[in-house]
Amino acid sequence: MSSVPDIEQAISRLSRGEFVELERWFDAERNREWDRQIEEDERSGKLLEAYQRLKSENEGHANVPLDDFLDDKKLS
Repeated sequence: MSSVPDIEQAISRLSRGEFVELERWFDAERNREWDRQIEEDERSGKLLEAYQRLKSENEGHANVPLDDFLDDKKLS
C-alpha cells in the first residue's frame, strides 16, 4: 500500500472501532509533527523573532490582527 488511493480504500474498509483508533493515531501524529515544527522554529530563531515583533508592536502601537501576523512570509 503506497498510494493515497490505496490508503483511502483501506480506510473505507475499516470497522467503526478501527476507524476511531486510526483517527486517534492520526491526531497524535499531527500533534507530534506540530511539536517538531515548534521546536524547529525555536532552534531557527523564528519564535524569538515572532515574540520580539509582537512585543514591540504592543508597546504603544496598534495591535496587528493575528491573521495578518500569521500571513507574514518572514515568519512562515
